[in-house]
Amino acid sequence: MNHLQHETSPYLLQHSNNPVDWYAWKPEAFERAKREDKPILVSIGYSTCHWCHVMERESFEDHEVADFMNDNFVCIKVDREERPDVDQIYMEACQVMTGGGGWPLNCFLLPDGRPFYAGTYYPPMPAHNRPSWLQVLMNITHAYQHKRDTVGEQAQRLTEIIQNSGNTFTGGNKLRVVSDDQPFTEALLKNIFQNLQKQFDTTNGGFGGAPKFPGTMSLNYLLGYHFYFGEKAALDHALLSLDKMAMGGIYDQLGGGFARYATDAKWLVPHFEKMLYDNALLLGVLADAYKITKKELYSETIEETLAWVKREMTSDEGGFYSAQDADSEGVEGKFYVWEKKEVEKLLGADFDLFSKFYDVTEKGNWKEENIIWQKFDFEEFAKEANVPVSDLKSRLAEGRKKLLEVRSQRIWPGLDDKLLLDWNALMCSAHAKAYAALGVEEYRDAAVRNLDFLLKKFVQPDGVTLFHTYKAGRAQYDAFLDDYAYLIEALLDVAEITFDTAYIVQAGRYIEFVFENFLDPTDKLFYFTSAKQKDVLMRRKDLFDSATPSGNSTMVRNLQRAGILLGREDWLNHASDMLLALRESLERYPSSFSQWARCLMGEVFGYAK
Repeated sequence: MNHLQHETSPYLLQHSNNPVDWYAWKPEAFERAKREDKPILVSIGYSTCHWCHVMERESFEDHEVADFMNDNFVCIKVDREERPDVDQIYMEACQVMTGGGGWPLNCFLLPDGRPFYAGTYYPPMPAHNRPSWLQVLMNITHAYQHKRDTVGEQAQRLTEIIQNSGNTFTGGNKLRVVSDDQPFTEALLKNIFQNLQKQFDTTNGGFGGAPKFPGTMSLNYLLGYHFYFGEKAALDHALLSLDKMAMGGIYDQLGGGFARYATDAKWLVPHFEKMLYDNALLLGVLADAYKITKKELYSETIEETLAWVKREMTSDEGGFYSAQDADSEGVEGKFYVWEKKEVEKLLGADFDLFSKFYDVTEKGNWKEENIIWQKFDFEEFAKEANVPVSDLKSRLAEGRKKLLEVRSQRIWPGLDDKLLLDWNALMCSAHAKAYAALGVEEYRDAAVRNLDFLLKKFVQPDGVTLFHTYKAGRAQYDAFLDDYAYLIEALLDVAEITFDTAYIVQAGRYIEFVFENFLDPTDKLFYFTSAKQKDVLMRRKDLFDSATPSGNSTMVRNLQRAGILLGREDWLNHASDMLLALRESLERYPSSFSQWARCLMGEVFGYAK
């Protein structure tokens, strides 16, 4: 076994028996690289990453390849979910060098941590215009040993590019403050909507083509825009998108919960991994949509997804696990798909009804097998089949129950059972929002229990500083901006449903902590890492609302809410200054800054100072 045997991350433990002499991201690896004058290979992935598994099987378990890696490199494995700060820096290096990114991410560093080359997956033999992994290793070794000056120059250039990359969206580091003129107007919000509208898939919902991600923050903007402007097109597209996702294969029709994204434009074929954060964010927008429409599809989807969270993703202590893998038995999606004969045997007389509704055929709808998805809405199908809606729903529910029972006896996908503070806080907020929409006390209780768990288990000995990850009674790694920002949001969300002002006071304390430890006073934005953290190459700012909201945009929202609740006009002003710094970018690229844009509505309509 290698050094990873001492870690708790499921991803790192997956690699603990590799013949590669992997280290975790710890000082001993860098000390050895400096002592032996070897380049560092940092290989970054996560436990539910399909291509990470593939490259492990093809290369990292190969003894010849491992021997070459061990002889010529100091090899570090990183779980990107444990160390998103490390992933951010070296993913940007990969994007600068190759124009793209992804996982596994393989980045080569000087012993001081500066990157000089990066790529993603490499096959064991040359294929598809990609060199083999061993060829890459040999070329890097030769360059490091014989072209050290060139390698050093490239590392310096890459480092400078990464260090300055955030200025593209903020206009540099010059401090900007709100002027006497009104910088935030209804016209700005309308421009953002029109730019989002250009990306609408008006047939299938969502934004753009395949692959298709949920885009929850953009959907939230559309719901807010409809609320303030009465714009029917905004509401219609948000609801179309939610309908198509909830009825599609991206949603687990049997067990509840959404996959990370769809590989096609119609939401039929998911990338089967289920991530905690995606489901938390989708639950929030579904709850808002239900408040507007009272549509049963949304309440049922919320209930089924939270039932999945309770059944499969909740620890005995009240924390939420991170993810479920796409693969089982080494095959993507095997756990979830069906042959027609299996379904026919299980359902008997109800097979015809079930198969028509959920598109189960001999040919299959994916790789000669069937992904269960809702091809029709209930009312439309009931009318066509001449069956009462209540009877239809009952018979289909019984069919789903039978399939779920049989599916549960299959070999399960892997579970990433580490608990992350930021993702837990998102799911805590999701429970609070579900309670506010549906009034189910179990959801409020789960939110309170989870929040109490986070405030107990993730706090460092000083009583204030937080950890990022927890597993098997052990918390580690200093928390990042997202951890604090999402926790503050969860405190405010739970305060809204419990009327316990102690949560608001605690949120205020953590806001003060963020100002003290994360603020860059030159532009009033927040770094991703705290001033106390010293084990990364540089401090960077995460500004994009991508798979999850950025910590900075979440802090804008937190400052707006807590500023009113605690009477802190300085926080309200600071939120305005942060929005001003990103105003031009969020208008031009709204899908990348959707939560920022949502916060603008507070400036225009709701937070007069």
